[in-house]
Amino acid sequence: MWSVYRTWTKMDVQPPPFRTLDDYVLGSARFAVPDIRNLERWNNRIINNLLYYQSNYFVSFLIFLGIVGYFQPFQLFLGATVVTLIFIGFVWAAENQAPIRRFRRNHPFLALCTILAASYFFLTVLGEVSVFLFGIAFPILLILIHASVRLRSLKNKLENKLESIGLKRTPMGLLLVSLGQEQEAGS
Repeated sequence: MWSVYRTWTKMDVQPPPFRTLDDYVLGSARFAVPDIRNLERWNNRIINNLLYYQSNYFVSFLIFLGIVGYFQPFQLFLGATVVTLIFIGFVWAAENQAPIRRFRRNHPFLALCTILAASYFFLTVLGEVSVFLFGIAFPILLILIHASVRLRSLKNKLENKLESIGLKRTPMGLLLVSLGQEQEAGS
């Protein structure tokens, strides 16, 4: 856990710019169903959209959390605590255990599903399933759907190249690195 914290604090992390609503979902936005037969290309599209639209995704996630938190504040706090602790535990285990590190690197989607499933299991035991599903997992699902179907623009590709050559580090890039996506996240 401390190694992740030290890594994040040593880097020059810069918040990315907020993309316009026109670029994010309206007029100039182009969407297409991804080719599920080419998983590498689909994964590349998701990673690059997560990096490019990360400020928009963060605000969307906070809006969902705010709505759920308004109606169920204690349950949301409990769910967020469980998910955070499980994520930190997974990252710590991946840093200290070679088999888990290989699993994280070779199967990033399964690693994310493992974190969410473990969170779901603990919250089921605690009885807070609906808050977890609508407050945490549903916004993540919407973000992943948008990142999957949003076609990349020239500006998107250029911004991601600047980050990949190390000119700029962002929170999403660091999160992707901690999930084992360093080659796609530009590390």
